[in-house]
Amino acid sequence: MKKNLLAVFPTLIFIIAVNLTGYSQEQKRDYYQLKTYTLKDVKQDSVMDAYLKNTYLPALKRAGIENVGVFKYRPNNFLTANKIFVLIPFASLEQFETLDDMLAQDKAYASSGAKYINAKYDEPPYERINSVLMRAFTGMPQMKPSEVQGDRKDRIYELRSYESPTEATYQNKVAMFNKGGEIELFESLGANAVFYAEVLSGNHMPNLMYMTTYQNMEKRDAVWESFFSSEKWGELSTDPKYLNNMNKADKLLLYPTEYSDY
Repeated sequence: MKKNLLAVFPTLIFIIAVNLTGYSQEQKRDYYQLKTYTLKDVKQDSVMDAYLKNTYLPALKRAGIENVGVFKYRPNNFLTANKIFVLIPFASLEQFETLDDMLAQDKAYASSGAKYINAKYDEPPYERINSVLMRAFTGMPQMKPSEVQGDRKDRIYELRSYESPTEATYQNKVAMFNKGGEIELFESLGANAVFYAEVLSGNHMPNLMYMTTYQNMEKRDAVWESFFSSEKWGELSTDPKYLNNMNKADKLLLYPTEYSDY
């Protein structure tokens, strides 16, 4: 009996090592929180800008969180910008879970953010906060802050959310990005993706979200035209195993605020 155990012991060690290695690799995937602040007027917009710029982002950096993106709707004749989007990367769920406790112990945060923290009930700094928690795709496990240059007001940060009919079709759409080559196609066309992620908790599940970035609208339109006309997309979009894996796509065209990290 002992001989049999000794014989299989190296194999057991190998299996455990492989499993632990896989677990370690899984842990390296970023988590993202997308916080959306809905605002009712210019006053709230001003209060939130001051809070995010002077209090919240500096506090996140003290907590070891870098590359926080802050975005607003691109202005046009049909849409009033009444939301602020804050994208926060986390190295782990523990970092996400403990952030509020760390902020509560940060004296500089309490002092600088007093106006926001102690706002009167009838003068809130926002109408509501929506929060989405995500985990990075295996095909792009860490955030890549955009290196797009040029006037921030001209830049296009396109945030997309793809909803699927069922959990199974959702997983199929995720696989289309990771294994099917959709991520590689975007990269080959210069889409400058910031992240691709599975939504773990949100209002429109099952769904995934991702963000691509462009210097201006002309560049954005050219990349998408190349995307849809590419041979690779023709193959993916007609492949029977990827058919009907999405039933709704929402896209938001944003620009980074002057105090956004990228």
